[in-house]
Amino acid sequence: MLNYFLKGEAGTRLRFMGMLLSAMLVLLSVFTLTQKGLNFGLDFTGGYLTEFTTSQSVELKELQSFIAKNHNGEFELTAQGNSHFQLREAPSVSTTANSLDWQSAVTQNDDINAQVLSSAYIGSQVGDELFDQGCLAMFAAMIAVMIYLAVRFEWRLAVGSVVALVHDLILVLGLFSLLQIEFNLTVLASLLAIIGYSLNDSIIVGDRVRELLRVQSNNVLSPATIINNAIKSTLTRTLITSGTTLATVASVWLLAGAPLQGFAIALFTGIVVGTFSSICIAATLPELLGLSAKNYEVKVDAHTQTLLDMP
Repeated sequence: MLNYFLKGEAGTRLRFMGMLLSAMLVLLSVFTLTQKGLNFGLDFTGGYLTEFTTSQSVELKELQSFIAKNHNGEFELTAQGNSHFQLREAPSVSTTANSLDWQSAVTQNDDINAQVLSSAYIGSQVGDELFDQGCLAMFAAMIAVMIYLAVRFEWRLAVGSVVALVHDLILVLGLFSLLQIEFNLTVLASLLAIIGYSLNDSIIVGDRVRELLRVQSNNVLSPATIINNAIKSTLTRTLITSGTTLATVASVWLLAGAPLQGFAIALFTGIVVGTFSSICIAATLPELLGLSAKNYEVKVDAHTQTLLDMP
């Protein structure tokens, strides 16, 4: 079915419409990031992290309501298991008196009968250092990717792959900003994984476009037709790879619990938009930049051409 829509002018129109949609989503993501920012987790902001267990299984919502009655500020409660919980408090509300109030309430309640396992404070200086180191790692990965693409591809295909990569990262960050999902170290690690996955998709399509351009050095087919053919020839492999990866990530999202939820959401979104951008950006933008079979013609000097023309 998809191969049918990728034929001829219909396929070209779909690719350009997809690129227009991507541009609109990027603008929306940038606007959301500038207005709402990211909801940085305790890894970056600092604050108290308390882990405790209960003597019996307690519903997360019921426990959260009970703690809210004995807590004077905002907090985040996550379940690590049926009777294992983790409570995070921002630095502005994580005072000693406030912590003692809710801890005394859950430990002295007969229905909950909680036992505090650990309570640690993470300073903002540590969070700033983690954020700086994480951003440095992502920046280094981007530089390495750009160098690799510059060596491997003709510059138009390389630019398309880099723009698709930036597009994927901005959309993932925009989603986290829009929904105010907690941005922590695991999410930052998922962005590095998205860089690799998005690059892989773009390289597969770019390699196929390059091969077909070299074959069509006589310019019989237009660049748009060659790009459509390249996408059709790699589409099945792309969908199978993305589908199996999405199934794995969805399992982590649904079964691994709250600690890995942000990681799974970021990866799931990155795989979807990465597959989309490899078709609508990585393969379409080079066409707008003037990619043609002439870019891959083998140039020979006058002496070699004379030898080739000899009977």
